[in-house]
Amino acid sequence: MYRFSLKLEYDGTCFHGWQIQDNIETVQGVLLEAIRNLEPSCQEVVGAGRTDAGVHATNQIAHIDLEKLWEEYTVQKALNFYLAKKPISVLEVKLVDKNFHARFSAIKRHYIYKIYYRGASLTFERNLYWNIHYPLNEEQMKVAAMYLVGKHDFTTFRSSSCQAKSPMKTIDAILIKKNKSDHGFIYEFQFSARSFLHNQIRSIVGSLEKVGKGSWSPERIAQALKAKDRSHCGTVAPPQGLYLSGIEYD
Repeated sequence: MYRFSLKLEYDGTCFHGWQIQDNIETVQGVLLEAIRNLEPSCQEVVGAGRTDAGVHATNQIAHIDLEKLWEEYTVQKALNFYLAKKPISVLEVKLVDKNFHARFSAIKRHYIYKIYYRGASLTFERNLYWNIHYPLNEEQMKVAAMYLVGKHDFTTFRSSSCQAKSPMKTIDAILIKKNKSDHGFIYEFQFSARSFLHNQIRSIVGSLEKVGKGSWSPERIAQALKAKDRSHCGTVAPPQGLYLSGIEYD
């Protein structure tokens, strides 16, 4: 068997998340179907990040095991042919060591969350941003975000259905940028960590948005973190603003 890594991008709008499920369309399921057109015996596609329904990726990494030593370009070209009607593209295919594991070999994951402020509702881009109709104070959000950097118990900021054994996670960085658009502003929240809890980023962004619009003080974030209680979290941000933007390996 030969192991290949895949670099992927996809629009998660029409998918029920990454993980394969019965009778509904998922990114993993569509990819596996495409790969089996090349090699029917392929058993699975392993992804570095299990994105939720509606969440996008600009740089997802996956691996597959194939019986034949295919040319990398041939695999890429074939998969893109079979995926042509789906909002998924294979950006790169590499032959990798058999010990490489898309998920467990990853040392850091990067996500971006995007909020678009303008007076009018979005039309063509409505599935790519959290659309709000009021400006945010990015400087106050930056102050609030600093309380979350480092190793903490993130019980407040994870889904009640999260299956992780521990709520302890280390966030290496949270960067917040404000960019002017034609009719308003786009706020980008960049997150970096080895791994994240289920709904952790969307929970954090939903709370930071409250700081940005003045409903919460920055210190309220520190209090919510310390409470270790899900009821202290702000409204969870919608999925369409979230992007898996990068995976790092040794």
